[in-house]
This record gives sequence, structure tokens and C-alpha cells, in this order.
Amino acid sequence: MLFQPDYLKAGDTIAIISTARKISIEEIQPAIDLFESWGLKVRLGKTIGASENQFAGTDAMRAADFQAMLDDDDIKAIVMGRGGYGTVRMMDNINYHRFVAYPKWIVGYSDITFLHNYINQFFGIQTLHASMPINFSTNTPEAIESLRKALFGEVQTIRFEGEHIHFDKDIQGEIAGGNLSILYAMLGTTNGFNLNDKILVIEDLDEYLYHIDRMMMAMKKAGKLQGLKALLVGGMSDMKDNAIPFGKTAEEIIIEHCSPYGYPIIFNAPIGHITNNHAIKLGSEITLRKSLDSNSIEMVV
Repeated sequence: MLFQPDYLKAGDTIAIISTARKISIEEIQPAIDLFESWGLKVRLGKTIGASENQFAGTDAMRAADFQAMLDDDDIKAIVMGRGGYGTVRMMDNINYHRFVAYPKWIVGYSDITFLHNYINQFFGIQTLHASMPINFSTNTPEAIESLRKALFGEVQTIRFEGEHIHFDKDIQGEIAGGNLSILYAMLGTTNGFNLNDKILVIEDLDEYLYHIDRMMMAMKKAGKLQGLKALLVGGMSDMKDNAIPFGKTAEEIIIEHCSPYGYPIIFNAPIGHITNNHAIKLGSEITLRKSLDSNSIEMVV
């Protein structure tokens, strides 16, 4: 299990920035109101409201904004306003020395998978895979409450109806991963990641089925799908197909590539590009079990 940053308490200050796509102050106002109702103070980064084509300011500006919040000891968590694309363009310009000495929660998902895996792998610090302000207005109350509990350190049991294979007993292990497209983009780079003996979580949005197959093939050929303790599959949302069908669903593609390894594969986890996107601490140890009184699955995080 990786090092865990301090949980938040009433009166703490958090930052909202964007390392990727642009976002307006109006779009995050509901999030500001929500965080303040939890007793938190909110500081907005210079990237909020900034615009450089589709990005929240230039690469240099987004890097500087992130750096400033990493280095500010008064900031106890950095919440990414949204994903999209752009985080990878500024990653190499960040100095993590102060952050490593005084860790804080990095919160987001989707494009933020770049930061999650880099920080988990190279600095051994947990990060929070969770919904972002751009999504708060459409998230379920359960997803929002999951974020609050994760930030304030409350243990939570997430229950969901999930199809599964090879799942015969409780599983405990460190959870890692995130957005499949981003994991695929990190393969073979200096920002690589180790998944051996971990519970891998994957999710994705708006991808062609043949591309899901391509990404799973690449992950397999890179050795990332062998040696897992389990595979947890979140939302595979709005999948697309060609005029000539690929012939398999996203779930069937995943089973084809992973079932020969014999580890548990669990589908329909409430994680990812879905309204019911629950928070999970990447780098923490979780427990997966079948509920004793129903067909549901319990995930203790």
C-alpha cells in the first residue's frame, strides 16, 4: 500500500485547477458551493477561466498553476476541474520535490490518469480517482457522497450488481489503473507503470470496439495483463462500432484477452464516465467480496 496523504478536515483549503481542457468559473460554481458546504475553503487556480484553443491556458500556464498548488503547504488537495486532453503536455515540466515531502490529494479521473499512475509509480503516494467539478451537476448523490467520504477519510463499502468470472473468494490488494485509453498511451514511455500483483481498474468512454481490442492487445503484449490479482471493469460507456460490426462487446473483448490468466474479472463497477462515479484511492488496499445476502458485490475502499 502506498503512502496516504492526510485526510481533510473542516477549515482546510483545497484548490481547483485544470491541467487539461478549459473550464469556466460558472461551470464549477456548483462544486465551489458543495465544497464550502463541507466546511472547506476553495482557491481557484489561474487556469480556471483561461483559454488557449481547447486548453485551460498554455502548457506553461497549466504547468505553473499545478506547480504553485503542489508547492503551497496551505493547499491540502488539488481537484482537477475537468479532464479532456492536455495533462500529458505539461507533465514533464513539474517538480515534485515539495509534494513528495508534504503529500496532498490529487483528485480527478479520465485524462488525470496520467498523473495518477505517474505519482503512484514513481513517488509511492496515493491519489484519488473520483468525479470532477464539471460532472457534479449530473452525478448521483451516492457518487458525491463517495467523494466526501474519501476526502475526509471515512471507510466506505460500495455495493453494485456486477457480472464476474473466476470470482470465488474475497480479494484484497492494491488498486491501480484508471482510463484505458490513457494507460494505453503510457505504454512504452518513461511514465510507465507496474501492475504486477495489483487489482487493475479500467474504464473508458466513446471508443470504437476495435480500438478497445487494440488497446487490450497492446496491454497484453506489454505484459500488463498478466500477474494481476484481479481486473475491475468500470463504465465502458457509449461504445461505438463500424458499419461492419466488430462482433464483440467491450466486455467480451476484455474476457477474451484476460480470462486465460485465471484471475477474477468483475464488471459494472461504479467507476468512470458514468453518473454514479464513486471515488477510489489509487494505491490503497481494497477488498472485493460477494455480498452474503444478495447477488451484489461489495467493494470496501
